[in-house]
Amino acid sequence: MLCIIVPLFFIVVNLSYKKSRTLVAFLRVFQYNGGMKCTLCPNACGVDREKKVGACGEKGVRLAKYGLHFYEEPPISHKNGSGAVFFTGCSLKCVFCQNYELSRSLRGKVFTPEELAGVFRELEEMGAENINLVNPTHAVDSLIKAFSIYRPSIPVVYNTHGYERVETLEKIDPFVDIYLPDMKFFAPEVSKRYTGKADYFAVAKKALSFMAKKPCVLREDDKMLSGVIVRHLVLPMNLPDTRAILRHLKETLPQTAYLSVMAQYTPFGEIDRFPELQRPLTKREYERVTCEVESLAFPRLFLQERASSSESFIPDWDY
Repeated sequence: MLCIIVPLFFIVVNLSYKKSRTLVAFLRVFQYNGGMKCTLCPNACGVDREKKVGACGEKGVRLAKYGLHFYEEPPISHKNGSGAVFFTGCSLKCVFCQNYELSRSLRGKVFTPEELAGVFRELEEMGAENINLVNPTHAVDSLIKAFSIYRPSIPVVYNTHGYERVETLEKIDPFVDIYLPDMKFFAPEVSKRYTGKADYFAVAKKALSFMAKKPCVLREDDKMLSGVIVRHLVLPMNLPDTRAILRHLKETLPQTAYLSVMAQYTPFGEIDRFPELQRPLTKREYERVTCEVESLAFPRLFLQERASSSESFIPDWDY
């Protein structure tokens, strides 16, 4: 296995593939109507989000920022940066969320589907390598409408916490080229402690099984055009859970999928009641994780350096 160290961010293993994309019909364009009950995320709150706030914390669709983002994995940020679109609201709400103001819906500006389409066009004109939809689950219906107005000629990235309904992924899949999901927790008691949701792994593994079917296509210069990169953020004092996730991914991920192990955990959010989360990873903790990863011999791998643990990597929000 070839490993190349990339300062601050990742060790990368890349293979090249011939580009292959499929045209799809716009057969699943849905939007909220009066009385429509939202079931986009696994919370299935049933709220009419045209009229009131759902479990995600959002009534419609709001953004906190969009622009070029250079801190994703190398095939995503590539040379010009990823065209990141940061949605407010969240269906998971981890207590340690580094985008806490967004996940708790404390800020944001309303964007219509027509305005979202304009954002896609603007990012493309800025030279973005892709359109990177950050935490988009609860915005899927508006996104489908936006893509019916303007379909970018660059890849679309679905950047998610992994707590997804397969039915929702099936709706957005014709418009997605790259999946960038987290696999956060394995044990129900761990996910319940940090999100209130004991079913995280049971739900996420089904979603990941669907997302992992996306074929891997890399351009000759290693820019990703299609595929899946699965992320796992290592948490302090939670190495048994990380070990279980790594072993599960080794058994279930196709050889074409990438694994991205992240050391960027920064104490943030609602962590007063969680003493184990009030510090970054130690050198010893992360060395144990990297040894586990190397022993499992993942064929395509990114390892983030511990120096990436800093609030300086959290964006300044615009709205």
